[in-house]
Amino acid sequence: MSEETTAPARTVGSSPHISSKATCTGIMLWVVAALAPSAIWAVATMGMVAVQLFAVSIVAALGTEWAWNAIARKPQTLRDGSALVTGVLLAMSLPPRTPWWMVAIGAFIAIALGKLIFGGLGHNLFNPALVGRAFVTLSWGGVLAGVQNRGWFATLADFSAEGFDTISGATRLGIAASDRAASGAYGFDLAAQYQPLLLKNLEGSLGEVSAALLILGGLVLIIKGIIDWRIPAGYIGTMGLVSWAFGSDPIFHVLAGGVLLGAFFMATDYVSSPMSKKGRLVYGIGCGLFNALGRFVGPMPESTTFAILFMNGLAPLIDRMTRPRVFGVVKTDEERA
Repeated sequence: MSEETTAPARTVGSSPHISSKATCTGIMLWVVAALAPSAIWAVATMGMVAVQLFAVSIVAALGTEWAWNAIARKPQTLRDGSALVTGVLLAMSLPPRTPWWMVAIGAFIAIALGKLIFGGLGHNLFNPALVGRAFVTLSWGGVLAGVQNRGWFATLADFSAEGFDTISGATRLGIAASDRAASGAYGFDLAAQYQPLLLKNLEGSLGEVSAALLILGGLVLIIKGIIDWRIPAGYIGTMGLVSWAFGSDPIFHVLAGGVLLGAFFMATDYVSSPMSKKGRLVYGIGCGLFNALGRFVGPMPESTTFAILFMNGLAPLIDRMTRPRVFGVVKTDEERA
């Protein structure tokens, strides 16, 4: 008589059965690490105004999330790192001499209305940092324009020698837009701007100080598998192609403004971008297209914020239209229709 063997009982949970060592906190810290070289260089070149901007933005973002969870009696979520990333990105999207109270309000809006009001991380439709940036731009655009280049040039060698107390002027993008509107041609050599835009640009936002360091940080995230290459490739490629179609220098328009910060660090936000590979490429192309059109035919020389936010809103539709085919599943009559 043979003995009957009984297999040990096993419990199988619901799908998906995919495991990974990556954690939300780890991913967010990698993003901060990739931004660190550019942020440190911004502080080194612009001094205490940059330190103040980073400090106010980060503290306000973390404080808003802590206070919201405390008032709602929910578990604290600061450890996931998302509020830290939002604070850093918001700071890097603003001019260094932005008044501190505007930065604090922008951070509050980014966390409260950009993320927590939707239910927290994983539920937000739009990139929180860009929600805060858009709110500040639309509410106090005149103030931002007035402070954009005031007092940034203390690092220039001839600053004190010329006897100036301050230097004010439009950014390269602003001058380029004015030149196009006035005569259809540029009053300066766009190719001559490559080096300062790559290495030491004292115009625009904190995130525009060095395009080279942003590219380096973005490549690190791609190599580590933190972000999908399709979004920045589609974004930057389309931006360059449309700029060329408008008869302008594509390299200048990729390096200038917030294109690189947006393409590598904002458009790639997991929650507000598509999930499918094809969808990410379509999404990236859309970001580049609307950014370029906003820059060349829109009222503002810089339109990165609104281009990405617009595509955030289209991300669910893009996901639905680019959903990969599932094999082995029989469609219902409604799905066939």
